[in-house]
Amino acid sequence: MSTSLPVHHNPVDDFLRMDRIPHIWCPGCGIGTSVNSFARALVDGNIDIKNLSIVSGIGCTGRVAGYVNLDSFHTTHGRAIPFATGLKLANPKLNVVVYSGDGDLFAIGGNHLIHAARRNVDLKVVCINNLIYAMTGGQTAPTTPGEVVTSTNPYGTFDSSFNLPYLVEAAGAVYVARWTTFHVRQMARAMQEMFSKKGFCFLEVISPCPTLYQRRNKMGDGLDTMIYYKEHSKVKNGCPTQEVALSKGGEIIVGKFVDRERADYRDLMHERMHESLGESYVEREACECEI
Repeated sequence: MSTSLPVHHNPVDDFLRMDRIPHIWCPGCGIGTSVNSFARALVDGNIDIKNLSIVSGIGCTGRVAGYVNLDSFHTTHGRAIPFATGLKLANPKLNVVVYSGDGDLFAIGGNHLIHAARRNVDLKVVCINNLIYAMTGGQTAPTTPGEVVTSTNPYGTFDSSFNLPYLVEAAGAVYVARWTTFHVRQMARAMQEMFSKKGFCFLEVISPCPTLYQRRNKMGDGLDTMIYYKEHSKVKNGCPTQEVALSKGGEIIVGKFVDRERADYRDLMHERMHESLGESYVEREACECEI
């Protein structure tokens, strides 16, 4: 009689390039947890992965593009959004996801992100915010809260940090949410909601960096951070985004903050082309669709 335990298939494995596993992320890092939630969103949302593309920039989170078994593009530092914009406009049927970190998206890539939100380009942006430049040595980032110790501010930061939900809402995003890597089900649900929404959608995922952020600030390891997220997070769906700024040791307000309707960039562009060129443009567009 066999005593071996049955082997159960993990549905997440289907979305990973298993030949590239094990990954390079540090123990306790939350990026892998976010990828698990992303895969669950694809399964539960019945997303057509043949019409799905992931674009990332540089940094720890940028490695996601190399680990997922999907059409993915690992672009240059800060340039994930313009690359994704071109991809979406060239092939509108694609679901284009930008999966990158806070440094890549809001520092060198901040200008691109603001204008993509302003134009309401139909992109799904997942920002893994570990509050620091992790891959390059733990420097202060635009998201680092005040008084946090970093390699470039060994006596604590003193400049104010970006409130990401507030920034992207002001720029024009139609969907804005924030969860931590403790809130795996809520995170997956938010990702699924973004796929059903047309326009610029933004999800901030607060994630630990035990090697640099947590260690330097004496916050323990990855498990300690999960406990911290559980105890300090407060769900406030619909909370005004100007009230959700982060602080060292303070409350983490999570939830869905913005869900509104606005014409997206491609529809506005086609409307203007139709007004300018009339029937000739409509006929040409119909021919291109048939091709």
